[in-house]
Amino acid sequence: MQKSLVALVALACAVAAVAAQGGPKPTCNMCPGSYIPKSEIQAYIDKAIAEKLTDQQVRDVDIGKAHIGIGAVYRGKLTAPAPESVAEHHQVSEVYHIIDGTATLMLGPDIVGAKERPATLETVRLFNGPGSNGTSIRNGVSYDLKPGDVIVIPAGTGHWFTKIDDHIYYLMVRIDPDKLTPLKDEAASKAYLAKPHAQQ
Repeated sequence: MQKSLVALVALACAVAAVAAQGGPKPTCNMCPGSYIPKSEIQAYIDKAIAEKLTDQQVRDVDIGKAHIGIGAVYRGKLTAPAPESVAEHHQVSEVYHIIDGTATLMLGPDIVGAKERPATLETVRLFNGPGSNGTSIRNGVSYDLKPGDVIVIPAGTGHWFTKIDDHIYYLMVRIDPDKLTPLKDEAASKAYLAKPHAQQ
């Protein structure tokens, strides 16, 4: 009886302690929000077209337990997939929101001929961390993308543009739970946009 009473008192004290602390705390302590105007996204698309770029990182934000990257991606016409153009990222997941254009994208985890991407690549260092490229996807599923569509690509899933009708551009959200990628704030974004990519 006395042991039960001690256990009950200990439990009550633990509950009281949690209540006194106000319950669970935010996973990002006093973190500010981030705002990216449409004009800034458009500036990245314009830069991509003018300088023949594909993938650019607009922001990389610490949200406590992860980094969130915001990318702007522009791809021109593609009649057939380029060699070894299946991409896969080991630890970073991606979400695409199509803004303009149409394309066919294949997804699947079973990548044929996967080879590690060089660690020196800009995309590996700054955007999406280690990963691989392959020649095709076994039993992949193809999606015809159009403006307004959203695609979720978990880490480890191959993604492969097999056709782009004229062009496609999309906003990309990168989920980086291991914080592999460097942070990029508004000031760094403006500095990047202010000079040619070749001079970065």
